[in-house]
Amino acid sequence: MKKKRLWGLSLLLSILVLLLEAVIALVVSVCYGFTQESPNDGGGSSALLILALPVILVFATLAAGLLSVAFVLPTAWLSEVLGRRFGGREAWWWTPPVAGVVSLAVVGLVVARVDGSGAVAFAVGWVLTTAALTVPALLWRSRRERVFGPVLLWGVVAVVLTTVLGGVGFWTGLLQQYHPPALTSADVVGRWSDGDGGTVTFTADGRVAAVNLDDDLDRFDDAGGAETEDGGGDRCTGRGTWAYEPGGGRWSQTVDVMVASCTFGQWNVGGTESRPTLYQYIGDPDSWDLYELTKANG
Repeated sequence: MKKKRLWGLSLLLSILVLLLEAVIALVVSVCYGFTQESPNDGGGSSALLILALPVILVFATLAAGLLSVAFVLPTAWLSEVLGRRFGGREAWWWTPPVAGVVSLAVVGLVVARVDGSGAVAFAVGWVLTTAALTVPALLWRSRRERVFGPVLLWGVVAVVLTTVLGGVGFWTGLLQQYHPPALTSADVVGRWSDGDGGTVTFTADGRVAAVNLDDDLDRFDDAGGAETEDGGGDRCTGRGTWAYEPGGGRWSQTVDVMVASCTFGQWNVGGTESRPTLYQYIGDPDSWDLYELTKANG
């Protein structure tokens, strides 16, 4: 008869597995983020993330401990009970179905609180959560000795392999890193709208007409965040001149708009090749809260 592992050691093993899974999820998330439209190249955010790693590790360890007690332990225990009840012995294959049921409840509650989540998001979330819960629950039930070393080794291998695959994906072009569209002065010419009654019309001779644009983008609410309430802020209307500045690359290209009645000056370029946008930051640039203009068709 195999000796059971102490509860505390099982808890530490579960925390280790959850942390390794979190690192893999972080790598995948970063790679996915590089493919998505964003208002900057993320260099400053990456540097801040590295500086905050010690604090993040402490909170992640505490979170992994809470998740282990709240979900991994009940999953492992319930799978053992069901195995003895219906099979006469503990069987590992009870763990995935139990993890699936637990994940179904957890993901269901999360999706119910998130507006706009469809069936695909629910299915993907359920599958990933089930897999993430099954692995530590199986190891919690394991009675093998000296399991920490192999788990740590293979976990690090999985992290490195995921990172390498992401790098290879970008290198081969299978994954496309997002870049703002490369505009020219001719691309800017036309009518741009904020979707809320505000428009800017650029003409080829360097003139611009602004109508009902939001001109209060530095406002903050009482909590220090950007104010986003409908109808908030001043509006400006006027005529002036404009110029396209290519800068040193796609991330630094701007459109300079000079209208006497409006306080804004430079507009950043974003969007995609098929749907370019001009944007200003609302409040703190780190919040990624943007005031965008989209070019009207035709």
